[in-house]
Formats: sequence, C-alpha cells, structure tokens
Amino acid sequence: MLEEAKQVCPTTTRRLVGEGALLVDVREPSEVAALAFDVPDIVNIPLMALEQRWSELPKDRDIVLVCENGARSLKATYFLQFHGFARVSNMEGGLLKWMGKNFPVIGQRHQAPATSTGCCGGTAVDTEVAASCCAPAVPEASAGCC
Repeated sequence: MLEEAKQVCPTTTRRLVGEGALLVDVREPSEVAALAFDVPDIVNIPLMALEQRWSELPKDRDIVLVCENGARSLKATYFLQFHGFARVSNMEGGLLKWMGKNFPVIGQRHQAPATSTGCCGGTAVDTEVAASCCAPAVPEASAGCC
C-alpha cells in the first residue's frame, strides 16, 4: 500500500525549487505553451506520457509535480511513488494557486470573473478551487502558505 502523497503549497514549492528540487509539469504541451510556470529547469512530461517517460526522472532528487489545479499532478505523484520514488510531492492547487500568489508565469494569465472569491487573498477561477485551495490535505506540509 502506498503512503498518502505529500502535498505542498506554491510558497513551499518555490523554496524547494530554490533548494534544488525539480519541478515537473504534467500538463499537455499546448497548455504549457499558453501559460507556463516561470521557473528555471522545469521539465514537461504530460501525464499521458509519464508511463513511458518516468525513468527520465531522478530518484535521488526532490521532485514537485504540478498541473493546472493539482488533480493530474496528484495522480502523477502516486504513479511515481508506485515506481519507487520517495522524494516526490504534489503542489496543491496547481498553476491556479501559483498565480493566486502572484508568482511568476510566462504567457497570458487567466482572468477570473469579478464575482470570484479569493484563495488565501488571491483570485480563484472557480468556487471548487476557492473552497479547496486553503484547506490543506496535510496541514503540516502547508503551514505558512497563506
């Protein structure tokens, strides 16, 4: 049985990347071309290709998986755990929460409707994201995010 996936917030992700973690974006190339994380050395392996490409990733380095809202990257996190990766985390809330923190992106930011409520003071694109992005699955992993 697999351990529960470790969840980290965008703030923790930025710190981990600064300390040498590898950020792996599991979105499709067309999504990345439209809007991408502005992070050096980010790797794009779409979720649908991960089964064929997982061996390209280092097992001896921290890896944070990301996508648009955290759902696909959570699946990828469990997939890598199944294949023996112990140093993997999912960035909760994905690119939407990253942008809500005003962290750097390349491309056109999504504009949320004026009626959206904030996520930790940012703007959420829909109410599901707004309801879930500040309720960490693993509170100690997300401490200090907001």
